Amino acid sequence: MNLRIEKTDTDTILKIVSDNILVNGGSYQYNNIDEASDSLLAQQLFHLPFVKKIFITANFIAIERYSIVEWSDVQEEVKEQIENYISSGKTIVTERTTNKLAVEIYAENTPNPNVMKFGSNLLITDQAREYKSAQDAESSPLALELFNFPFVKEVYIAENYISVTKQDNIDWAEITYELRDFIRTYIFDKKVIINTSAEYKTEEKITAIKSSVIDIKDLDDVSKKIVEILDEYIKPAVANDGGNIMFKSYDADTKTVSVVLQGACSGCPSSTITLKSGIETMLKDMLPNQIEEVIAING
Repeated sequence: MNLRIEKTDTDTILKIVSDNILVNGGSYQYNNIDEASDSLLAQQLFHLPFVKKIFITANFIAIERYSIVEWSDVQEEVKEQIENYISSGKTIVTERTTNKLAVEIYAENTPNPNVMKFGSNLLITDQAREYKSAQDAESSPLALELFNFPFVKEVYIAENYISVTKQDNIDWAEITYELRDFIRTYIFDKKVIINTSAEYKTEEKITAIKSSVIDIKDLDDVSKKIVEILDEYIKPAVANDGGNIMFKSYDADTKTVSVVLQGACSGCPSSTITLKSGIETMLKDMLPNQIEEVIAING
């Protein structure tokens, strides 16, 4: 079995991806060793003092660390421990189809009238993905099935919610219950949400995926501060509205910041006002004389 380490949007989370299926379907989240009674592998990993949470799904294992170490110092050893466990032929998760977790899905309006946020009480994925069409969604069985609904225009899948953009010719009152019930059933049945192996079929896709994840260590000092401000003050509020904002670039000569808007924020009529009155003002106040303008690019 071939395992590889993959970066995520969050520097505290390590993602180890497998070319083969690890569990038959669904996903499993463990917040501590007591919750990991059905996974000997998770129990072993929790004995590492820096392991905070573990997320196991069809083809990857994501591990969240405490801040006592950096992943660069221990990631190879963790990968080797997982490889040795899998090579021993032991079961990764004892799947109990008769003891499924309760799934709650709630629908929330967003500032974008064409986007509805469907929140979940369970972790959906460790890394957000945006799909503009069914052709872009081959790596996500969930997104592909959502695109089978004729009124679904775009899909954004985040850590604990899914934002759906509808076509203009239908009202939310006609479709919200149907979508909410479909998403709840899909997650309850522990079907695969995102199959990251499918994203590595071509060199172009590999490049696109890698370029979408910025390594903060490679940025200049001002860019690092911008990313920190976005992550701490802006992203949580944007996520509450079913969207996401990502740092793209900073031009020191023009003092211009470029960001990418996703989910409910992409194409939202109020996004320009939000940028000018909120994000741009905050960055100017917190980084005086270093920011002149914030430019938004729809994801």
